[in-house]
Amino acid sequence: MQDLEWTMGPDVCRDFARATGLEWLETDGLGGWAGSTILGAHTRRYHGLLVAATHPPVGRMVLLSRLDETVTVRDAEDGAEFDLACNRFPGAIHPRGFEHLASFRKGVFPVWDYAFAGVKLRKTVIAVHGEATRLVLYEVLDAPSTVHLALRPFFAGRDYHATAHANGFVHREGRFSGSSLMYRMYDGLPEVFVHVPGAAWQPSPDWWNRFQYDRERERGLDCEEDLFTPGLLTVDLAPGARLGVIVATSDPVSRDAFALAETERLRRAAVLDAFGGSDPFCRALAAAGDSFIVRRGEALRTVIAGYHWFSDWGRDTMISLPGLCLITRRFDAAQGILRAFAQAMSEGMLPNRFPDQGETPEYNTVDASLWYFVAVWKYLQATGDENFVRGELLPVLEDILAWHRRGTRHGIKEDMDGLLASGAPGVQLTWMDARVGDWVVTPRSGKPVEIQALWVNALSILAALRERWGGDGSDPRQRSVAAAARFNDLFWNEAAGFLYDNVQDSGSDASLRPNQLLALSLPFPLVTGARAERILHAVEAKLLTPVGLRTLAPDDPAYRPRCTGSPPERDGAYHQGTVWPWLLGPYLTALVRVRGEEGRRQGRELLAAFAPHLGEAGLGSVSEIFDSDPPHAPRGCIAQAWSVAEILRAAVEDLGPTSPPTPSPAKHPGPAAPDH
Repeated sequence: MQDLEWTMGPDVCRDFARATGLEWLETDGLGGWAGSTILGAHTRRYHGLLVAATHPPVGRMVLLSRLDETVTVRDAEDGAEFDLACNRFPGAIHPRGFEHLASFRKGVFPVWDYAFAGVKLRKTVIAVHGEATRLVLYEVLDAPSTVHLALRPFFAGRDYHATAHANGFVHREGRFSGSSLMYRMYDGLPEVFVHVPGAAWQPSPDWWNRFQYDRERERGLDCEEDLFTPGLLTVDLAPGARLGVIVATSDPVSRDAFALAETERLRRAAVLDAFGGSDPFCRALAAAGDSFIVRRGEALRTVIAGYHWFSDWGRDTMISLPGLCLITRRFDAAQGILRAFAQAMSEGMLPNRFPDQGETPEYNTVDASLWYFVAVWKYLQATGDENFVRGELLPVLEDILAWHRRGTRHGIKEDMDGLLASGAPGVQLTWMDARVGDWVVTPRSGKPVEIQALWVNALSILAALRERWGGDGSDPRQRSVAAAARFNDLFWNEAAGFLYDNVQDSGSDASLRPNQLLALSLPFPLVTGARAERILHAVEAKLLTPVGLRTLAPDDPAYRPRCTGSPPERDGAYHQGTVWPWLLGPYLTALVRVRGEEGRRQGRELLAAFAPHLGEAGLGSVSEIFDSDPPHAPRGCIAQAWSVAEILRAAVEDLGPTSPPTPSPAKHPGPAAPDH
């Protein structure tokens, strides 16, 4: 079975500006990673060879930033030494290893092929799953004679959001024994092992100053860093030789890098085998999805919302769970995620996010707990695991709704009309949560449209679960039917032909936004028939792009065409037009529900046009956001969980030749939705 692979030849690799816009990422299942541009020239503070989660999946630190290579070819006619590394400094690119880079390939692993002076050298980088361990494999494919390889490690020893700067507190000396460098940059940091079989050690401690990170400059953030190197590891390699370097936070001296690489290759193959399917695009998304599922504690699981700077967020996790875990048949991971968040429930609320250093979770989201109902419902449909859902999760769902009925944090409470009200001054509770100082960019206190759709679905799901196990579901069912009827009366904007985005006591927000798609796409839709078609038409006319949906119509005065500039500028555009690819999931589901086979055809054409994005930005994955206006440049995180998950879910559930039927009120009783 042929899976997607992205190969860049010398025309790309030797174009510095173009190649530094392409990034690779290797993740370890703990929240850590290795990643950089395809040239190895870091453009972000988040790039590094060993970025480790010291308290999985948080407490992430850039320990070893880079491992730069110099190859000495004694018989070379045009110079003895060839630097393979690449860095940007003020006014200079040094060294210029990209000039020797013949190709870069991203398949199962990232692979670099270098060619110079008769030498062909291959490098592969791998993050080992479940460990803070990175492998750097070198193969001398061809050489006129033995070559001398020098490896210079550069350490940062800092929080992944920060940058390092030269100081006198760094430990200047490392220990070397048994072909391993052991180095701890500061007291209290993990010790890093760099194991190079057969290597010699040459101490030469020094700071290298003013590495430049272009993406951080563009984002209006600190873009300069100093890195410390304690010396050089050197080894001779004959033609045909292989060298397996292990970088880890535990002693790797007795381990074989190539055996670890094969184990990791087989693990990734097993992920795709479990998923099955033959479509290369879907298999690529399934492979990408593996990077987001990580360990929380010893037995639980969670989802990293995006690389490189997000931790695990409740909303993102629940939206992502069906695509990452159920479509891919990773049911144990789904169970671990649902259990982890059940244990973190407080006053009927899921955490919005777990902070980076493991502090108390933040409970400031209205929708994460409601998305939990959808995730549980889809888990039960996919697995039939009644013991887990009935025994562990049903009491959690009951507790959530009880808290929402009597009221919980931030004014979240079932209103007298049966809909869910929410809002508190200065707090953004929905997914459109950008804020700049005291400026709430998208104020949505009141009754946001997607929250009502989720609320009605939560009531319908609880009713269906009670009835499934012989209980009384009449109360949540009656409430869901009444809320759905009230929703259709209150939110339908006949003049515009779509739903209001938010309803408050002071009036209704008629902005055209994509949030209303959830009223069409959730398991129990609230809007069907002619009204649903009118909503789709409005969304397609002004919000749909080839890479996702705009968050605001272009003719709105608040529309922003690009998500660039300083943090306040980017936050001001984040949900004011910026395109989000995760919204393709709800859109594709609604498209097929409303238009049937014609919608399925449209959806397949849309994803065929979207597929080339996997070969730009973060290779093999899907970006967080895109600019609102063409050419829709990718922005934000290079790999975003719900972007990958929702596109994969919709592609399999809704567009595939064996897509399951849409749940209907007849099969899974839910609210009555008028067919206008």
